[in-house]
Amino acid sequence: MVTRRTFLLGGAGALGVLAIGWSVMPPRQRLVTDAPLPVPGAQGAQGTQGAQVPLNGWVRIAPDNTVTVMMSKSEMGQGVYTGLAMLLAEELDADWSQVRVAQSPIDKIYNNLAAMVDGLPFHPDDHGALKRAAGWMTGKLMREVGTMMTGGSSSIKDLWLPMREAGAAARYMLIGAAAAQWQVPATECRAEAGKVLHSSGKSASFGELAALAAQQKQPAQVTLKAPSAFKLIGQPLRRIEAAAKLDGSARFGIDALPEGLLYASVTMCPTLGGTVAHFDGTAAAKLPGVVKVISVDPHNGGSGGVAVIANTPFHAMRALKQVVVEWNHGPAAGVSSEGIRKQLAQTLDKAEGHAYYTHGDVDAAMSKAARTITAEYHAPYLAHAALEPANCTVLLKDGRATVWASTQVPRIARDQAAKVLGLPADKVDLEVQLLGGGFGRRLEADYVSQAAAIAREAEGRPVQTIWSREEDIRHDFYRPACVSRFQAGLDADGKLTAWRNTSAGQAIMPNVLKRAFGLPGAGPDKTTIEGAFDQPYEWPNARIAHEIVDLPVPVGFWRSVGHSHQAFFKESFVDEVAAAAKQDPVAFRASLLASHPRHLAVLRRAAELAGWGKPLAPAADGAARARGIALHQSFGSIVAQVAEVSLDAQKQIRVHRVVCVNDCGMALNPNLIRQQMESAIIFGLSAALYGDISIVDGKVQQSNFHDYQVLRMDACPVIETDIIASQESPEGVGEPGTPPIAPAVSNALFALTGQRLRALPLKLA
Repeated sequence: MVTRRTFLLGGAGALGVLAIGWSVMPPRQRLVTDAPLPVPGAQGAQGTQGAQVPLNGWVRIAPDNTVTVMMSKSEMGQGVYTGLAMLLAEELDADWSQVRVAQSPIDKIYNNLAAMVDGLPFHPDDHGALKRAAGWMTGKLMREVGTMMTGGSSSIKDLWLPMREAGAAARYMLIGAAAAQWQVPATECRAEAGKVLHSSGKSASFGELAALAAQQKQPAQVTLKAPSAFKLIGQPLRRIEAAAKLDGSARFGIDALPEGLLYASVTMCPTLGGTVAHFDGTAAAKLPGVVKVISVDPHNGGSGGVAVIANTPFHAMRALKQVVVEWNHGPAAGVSSEGIRKQLAQTLDKAEGHAYYTHGDVDAAMSKAARTITAEYHAPYLAHAALEPANCTVLLKDGRATVWASTQVPRIARDQAAKVLGLPADKVDLEVQLLGGGFGRRLEADYVSQAAAIAREAEGRPVQTIWSREEDIRHDFYRPACVSRFQAGLDADGKLTAWRNTSAGQAIMPNVLKRAFGLPGAGPDKTTIEGAFDQPYEWPNARIAHEIVDLPVPVGFWRSVGHSHQAFFKESFVDEVAAAAKQDPVAFRASLLASHPRHLAVLRRAAELAGWGKPLAPAADGAARARGIALHQSFGSIVAQVAEVSLDAQKQIRVHRVVCVNDCGMALNPNLIRQQMESAIIFGLSAALYGDISIVDGKVQQSNFHDYQVLRMDACPVIETDIIASQESPEGVGEPGTPPIAPAVSNALFALTGQRLRALPLKLA
């Protein structure tokens, strides 16, 4: 199974002294914050009439009966505000029409535990004691020293119990308050639609009871509802922030408009990681509206540059063009995408990689195979290209600072801004804004630190730093490029007997640990090989490994991370082996899933809904169409997709229809799940058909959506999503729809043309 020597000797071994003490104690509560929950409009300890009343760290109730759910996760279009509010409102028995959301403060109870536990290098089929112990200890540790984070498709999974427990605890307290007021047993009372009711006919709204409820003790234990009692969970409720987005009142990062706002425009060294050697801002400083021209150091793994602070964005951008800069080109000078691809391939010529999964004796099985199939696959660097480019607003005044940022990591963003400004962290207030797309880019703090450094030069006035689209694409933390080699063995009957897979590429985690925390990163990194080693296929004999290659190109988390390219490699090669064995792709996959009924059900459901095996009518222009299928598990969810593909007269790829089947455990909100599957498929198709960040002499060549293309509306296929009914706990939704789409399209192209495409983006010869 999974090779864990490094994990045991490093992580668990270092914590071994805790095994008899701290590690066996129950995790600390995630219900009440260390500091009192902020209350809007409150004055002093008693507050003012009309102020919201906190019942725990997750919920406040106002006299007008509105229920405000505290959000520790960032809303970036994935619907997390709605999903999490549903969890708490369900157990609270709130009236959904009276539920509101507010961003939580920074506190340890909001630390993300699930993402860190899921990041441990274990196979999903491993249910052993070591995995359970490692997960237990990691969760406890992250509760104390972890960080607030939205990512890894972990938000609902992380708060599935804490949010429900918070709602149930608040309900107990409200019922207790009503029972005390009415002098009746609490067991005779119940909560329903924002009220507490008694069998005698007495009733009181949550707002009427909130102040008394706050005086109740927090319950030591709560009983959560059985799924059969759910009224909100499972319903396709509309998104709670939708109205604000429609009427324009929603506040994204770029919408922060504090009084006296100045604007900064930045240009950074065109070579990745470079710095400013010298600049002349004389001409720019003389232009109308310009306040200051400054040099900016690299921050958190970014590049150095020059910024112009001005009264308006127009004045800042215009003046920036007049600045003359000489650059110090960093260690990336001379680096090219083609050179990196060759280096990764050469690495695989001599390195076996760190094995994350082994089963049986792959060498012996391969030597006995009647036939072997080999292939090499390639994936390029990719940018995030979120619709809202990097931006951040910072005010430094009177020894305190306020930061308005669209971020997925509030604590890290606050702490890095404080470091740049030379302030204690508790002197920095962070206002988390809505994110105009994240996809992992807002897990970084480089743009926040840079904005803080720029605002320091205009102390007393807020400064909003906005990157142009060109700077955003050319100074990203990219999805790593990767090369992967496969070898499969078949016996005389065409049955799979051996599977070997080794890939090479950069590791993300060591770079992130260094950028965010200043910690050295070493050893294996699960994200490099996820999507290859952690899959359900029952290989008779297998070895799956990755070799880390250090390169001077900044890399980071990109939607679905390692799954984004490893799924393309793996699912395309599965099709290759099926073709070599002269087997139907669905039947071949099914033969490797005998002990995985959930995966088999998803595969067969997708094939059924897509009409697999039935004749496919030509496209409207008469072009032939073909189907391709892919099955992949990521972030706990199982997704199968069937793509229907044709070629136009210029041999350009057209995707007409995608059938997507998802088993993500209990469907919290079917609307959100379908939206995320559609979003992930479109995001993945953009990468599959167009995505490529090319580097020449250390410089990214792409600059905007004309040469870093995303899927246009007229090219978007019909997407049909089917959700498998389940009583299992919810799993990830935001990312699992992305990995299968590229191989599904690639496999359809093979069925259509006989060409096997082994590199992204997909281009026919």
